[in-house]
Amino acid sequence: MPGLRAEPAELQRLITMKTAECEGIHAAGGDWIIEIDNKSLTHRPDLWGHYGMAREVAAFAGGVLKDPVRLDLLPNGQPVVKVEIQDYSLCPRYSALVFEDVKVNQSPLWLQDRLRNLGLNPINNIVDVTNYILAELPQPMHAFDADKLAGKTIFVRSARGGERLKALNGEMYMLSESDLVIADSSGSVALAGVIGGLDTAISETSTRIVLESANFNAASIRLTSSRHKLRTDASMRFEKSLDPENTTRGLARAMELLREVCPGIRAVGGVTDNRAALPSVKPIVLPIEFVIRKLGEDVSEERVSAILGALGFGTTETAPGVLTVSVPSWRATKDISIKDDLVEEIGRMVGYEEITPAAPLIRCVPPPSDPMRVYVRQVRSQLAAQGFTEVYNYSFVNESDAERFEAKIADHVAVTNPIASELTHLRRSLLPGIFRNIITNVRNYDEFRIFEIGGEIHPTPDGTLPGEITHLAAAIYNARRDAQEFFELKRVIECVFAPSRLVPAESRNYEHPARAAEIQWQSTAIGRIFEIHPSLLKEQGIEGRAVFFDVDLQLSQKLSAQCVKKYSPARKYPTSDFDLSVVATLKMPVDQIRENLARLAGSDLATIDFVRQYDGPPLAPGQKSVSYRLKIGALDHTLTAEEASRIRNRVIDGMRDLGFELRV
Repeated sequence: MPGLRAEPAELQRLITMKTAECEGIHAAGGDWIIEIDNKSLTHRPDLWGHYGMAREVAAFAGGVLKDPVRLDLLPNGQPVVKVEIQDYSLCPRYSALVFEDVKVNQSPLWLQDRLRNLGLNPINNIVDVTNYILAELPQPMHAFDADKLAGKTIFVRSARGGERLKALNGEMYMLSESDLVIADSSGSVALAGVIGGLDTAISETSTRIVLESANFNAASIRLTSSRHKLRTDASMRFEKSLDPENTTRGLARAMELLREVCPGIRAVGGVTDNRAALPSVKPIVLPIEFVIRKLGEDVSEERVSAILGALGFGTTETAPGVLTVSVPSWRATKDISIKDDLVEEIGRMVGYEEITPAAPLIRCVPPPSDPMRVYVRQVRSQLAAQGFTEVYNYSFVNESDAERFEAKIADHVAVTNPIASELTHLRRSLLPGIFRNIITNVRNYDEFRIFEIGGEIHPTPDGTLPGEITHLAAAIYNARRDAQEFFELKRVIECVFAPSRLVPAESRNYEHPARAAEIQWQSTAIGRIFEIHPSLLKEQGIEGRAVFFDVDLQLSQKLSAQCVKKYSPARKYPTSDFDLSVVATLKMPVDQIRENLARLAGSDLATIDFVRQYDGPPLAPGQKSVSYRLKIGALDHTLTAEEASRIRNRVIDGMRDLGFELRV
């Protein structure tokens, strides 16, 4: 439907004019129409008919709305036709009335003219009345030829598999079980809410009709209409969730119009009205202060009551400055449900152009600082400066990836709706994802550096929400199997986590037996560094070398915050240096040798630097010689030769006392 149209006669008939603005509608003459873009009406089913539009105009212009429906015209008595509804969620209400002594002719010219102005084609007096009511109330209706219906019961049910319907447009439609149909005892006679069937259509020979006025589920009608690529004036209105109270109103309006366009017609029996017990609409409590605060305009309680009353809402003052608002049935179908909706109604009636724009008065309070966020940014920046590329992986793992790194899948948090069939659990480590990244990237690169910062999800013993710990995992891969990669990653750790040190640790199943260590900071383990076990790479057809480290960033950030950096002034006096070569077993960490040398040198030590390591003749098998250069000096004077010699001898004697052999 391109738009909703109305001529002045329709508005004049539905509104009693009381203001100068309303009188202007009368004075405009009969050569104009109102067009409203359909997109502005998607949430307003009442505005798909002239009666709802007249209510809006009356509220804006101060007129009094006149109801065109006379419910007293509906006949009393026992209904002639029965209605059975299979599912009330698809058809909340179905009303029907039988008429006899029907004479099908052309409609009067006034009715034909009004339908053409609305973009509807006149057909005959019976069908034209249903179309007129569709545009007026709005209530879609349909007329069946009663003599063409089998049995005295109308069934509202789902279509059966393989069922077909020949519609009024001459097309044959293959129905599915998700389509709602109107049926008699022989089969379907209409596609509910969309189009009637040709076999029961009104014709010139019709003398008895069954007039249908029903209410259908909006989503069901939309799906059926889309499936069959068939949008009708009726389906477009039903898609908007029409007022279920309108079914009998539509029949009452039809009674009046049919008497005018079809003289002699008479209703037989009473109205058939099968309906579900609809839940009552809860009143909305509306504080006037809330309206003023939301609109930014001082609106009185009297004006709020007048606006809502003009739009059909009921208002009662239940407390000073508080109204309890009852929502009318035509606004209660997915339209008005909360007090904010009522503020919108008041605002548009007041006129947003009348409200002076003003910025909200909100205190500008800086958000609290997040030390962890700053810390993670610093770590990310340092790794990028070291040539690492950041990667992002899913927070999910499968069983094989988890068990590759000694994690039982039963100890993971299961995902109820996994994004992929194999990603069934939340990760407890970043290592499986980094390992997958290596497998992917070796196809294109001989060497690379990658890292990821993300959360490890650990289940809690009491079954409450799982805990999330931020970790950093990084890896260096080299296809040339260069043994220096382990020491390169050690250097990176010393740059990023400066006070940390490596302590030998027993290797795990996925770690190289001789190349694994614990990363300690202030005697607290914050992570591990290791070379991946060669067998894991060989399983993937990879011959290179990969070295990893994994650090708990939350723990390292906490320890970092506790670190106190002290200023050491530059030495003003000359220093002297000497080299020492310490003989030790091959398995002894050089860091242990360095610590002993530094401790023995004491406060006179300026720097200590690694020079070289040697193993081979004339050293015994299993031994190595580690050389360090020690630079010594005093803070308050220049060391004499005797003082320098005394410090050197103290270091040598102390190392020998510890059982080391020195090559001086």
